[in-house]
Amino acid sequence: MLTLVVAIGSFAALGLAYRVYGGWLARRVFRLDPLAKTPSHELRDDVDFVPTRRSVVLGHHFTSIAGTGPIVGPAIAVFWGWLPALLWVVLGSIFVGAVHDFGSLVVSLRSRGQTVGEAAGRLISPRARLLFLLVLFFALTVVIGVFGLVIAAIFAMYPESVLSVWTAMPLALAIGYLVHRRGAPLLPLSLAALGLVYLAVWLGVYVWPITLPSLPVLGAYGTPIVLWTAILLVYCYAASVLPVWLLLQPRDYLNSQQLLVAVALLVGGLAVACATGAADLNAAPAIAQEVPADAPPIWPFLFITIACGACSGFHCLVASGTTSKQVDNEQAAQAIGYGAMLMEGGLAVLVILACCAGLGMGVPGPDGEMLTGRQAWESRYQAQIITVTTDDGAAVTTGGWKSIGLKQKVGAFVEGGANFVAMLGLPRRLCVAIIAVLVACFAATTLDTATRLQRYVIQELAHTLRLAPLQGKHGATSLAVIAGGAVAMIPGPGGPGTGGLILWPLFGATNQLLAGLALMVVVFYLARRGLPLWFAVGPMLLMLVMPGWAMAEQIAEDFWPNRSTAWPLLLFGVAIMALQLWMVVEALLAWPRARGVLEAPAAAG
Repeated sequence: MLTLVVAIGSFAALGLAYRVYGGWLARRVFRLDPLAKTPSHELRDDVDFVPTRRSVVLGHHFTSIAGTGPIVGPAIAVFWGWLPALLWVVLGSIFVGAVHDFGSLVVSLRSRGQTVGEAAGRLISPRARLLFLLVLFFALTVVIGVFGLVIAAIFAMYPESVLSVWTAMPLALAIGYLVHRRGAPLLPLSLAALGLVYLAVWLGVYVWPITLPSLPVLGAYGTPIVLWTAILLVYCYAASVLPVWLLLQPRDYLNSQQLLVAVALLVGGLAVACATGAADLNAAPAIAQEVPADAPPIWPFLFITIACGACSGFHCLVASGTTSKQVDNEQAAQAIGYGAMLMEGGLAVLVILACCAGLGMGVPGPDGEMLTGRQAWESRYQAQIITVTTDDGAAVTTGGWKSIGLKQKVGAFVEGGANFVAMLGLPRRLCVAIIAVLVACFAATTLDTATRLQRYVIQELAHTLRLAPLQGKHGATSLAVIAGGAVAMIPGPGGPGTGGLILWPLFGATNQLLAGLALMVVVFYLARRGLPLWFAVGPMLLMLVMPGWAMAEQIAEDFWPNRSTAWPLLLFGVAIMALQLWMVVEALLAWPRARGVLEAPAAAG
């Protein structure tokens, strides 16, 4: 019963927030104008600026911002207990994340499609623009590296998911061509493609699971995860330079339909599990009393571990980088900017329930036996802190926080979610594949969108710094892919390609600092127009203080003591902290001159 109460209460709060708080922001603060000419019309080029119906843009935006963020973050954070994770997801998405996303989208729509980084140059100072673009470069490099690892780990763990993920790519290309060049109807085509994707899921489970062999000739870099990461980055290069209507839009629209199916299955299975008493949220602790000795403390690390699902700086890049260039009518900004974030919060709630109540319904143990209840949860979240006694009587703690990889945490959601779906009568093996494909497709969406966004950032930096080779889309995309791949290969406990759980806190801190800077730009936009800004100041301060605190702890306690091997992480951490502090100083200096004074008009984005 507790599981059902938490689910209904969370979804009701998110729905009410959209109507009440989101409606107030749209009408009273941002004052959305249905007659305003959007950048997609003003600067239409049918490559990046493309007027697009709201449902398609919503699908692109939601699948791009969601990715595996609202899956991986909560799947890691519930080891502190499900209650802190749930509160941050629900309250954070309503009052912090959705405000950040909505504000970033509106600022870009009214800045001729410029990114938030570009807008910072007019709203704060020219130097702030350069600083913001450098922060974006570092942040997106980490995003590309981390999400490349996540997909590669899913492929390695669940080879039955590979066929359907790659099947979706040519199907999306076909949809894009037929809709935009032949005038074919979008919905029937996408539904037919969705059917083929699920056929590929079945084939992947029962006929053709795809695995990559190791290549010993490459040494430590010949593992399947490293090879999959390289293949994914090659795909990202192609996706970044193709017109947005040819791959990104139709693929994201197809993925949004896949999400609706998967969420319907998860919610339906959750309802059955609750009705039959099979799902018990008490299988996991509400607030954990024991955590690994080497695990980070809940304050401030909860706020950076769960980014997507509560608040994520990456969203400002999607909102102002690709989404704002496709919005057909300004009034759609509430559904796309505010609503999509709440949808992501709802997905994160499902992940929390799956990783706690769903996991407690049963998982295979180390000897093949089925574990249930608290024992099942502990097998995934507490096994790493077992203390053993040696022959001489000394107590030794085995494992530790860093001994459990990112793929195991993602696997907790896959297993728990599959338990929910299996309550509808589907074979559990097929259910595991359905959830694994959902995770991998979402991560691929974030990965190639991040690569396109990084291309924009590098081109803007290249123009500013007069670096001619990087001003074209091919040079910029090449640098984006190479830099992201280098970060993905930072060694973890198992060598190259296994540093995901080490990289995730760096991603979280960088991501959340970016959210704080984006909210700072939104605050300046409101202040220059004399609009209410109290609702954005609190979230801005939260997203500057908590990630800064977490980053400082990481640098002092993790990166610096291990600087001989973790020097790339130390470099990233110090650079991002320095850039953030510099930009805050720029904002404080500019504030007295900004209030009530409109900025200069925007050039083309």
